[in-house]
Amino acid sequence: VQLQASGGGLVQAGGSLRLSCAASGRTFSNNAIAWFRQAPGKEREFVAAFRWSLNRGYYADSVKGRFTISRDNAKNTVYLQMNSLKPEDTAIYYCTRREPWTLDYSNVRAYDYWGQGTLVTVSS
Repeated sequence: VQLQASGGGLVQAGGSLRLSCAASGRTFSNNAIAWFRQAPGKEREFVAAFRWSLNRGYYADSVKGRFTISRDNAKNTVYLQMNSLKPEDTAIYYCTRREPWTLDYSNVRAYDYWGQGTLVTVSS
């Protein structure tokens, strides 16, 4: 399984970006696709997860109401729509997956396949 993250860039506070995570190789209907982020000098933290079988998203409190995770079945892609961006959202964003789904979806150690990351910079 390979994951390709894209869509990062520079945006002003209050703006929007949409990240994409395209999966190739073997895919499963019971997996979890998640986004984590890592700011300089900080640990990697959970942002959002998508439960493929239920078409349902789960969010960190810090992004709830501003970010939306969704999928495109035909493209085997998960998106992270980020609105009302804040300077504290600046980080490298990584997509990841695991099989099967787990209630421990916000734990970075629960995931096995990781994409290369895409940089999001929010200016004030």
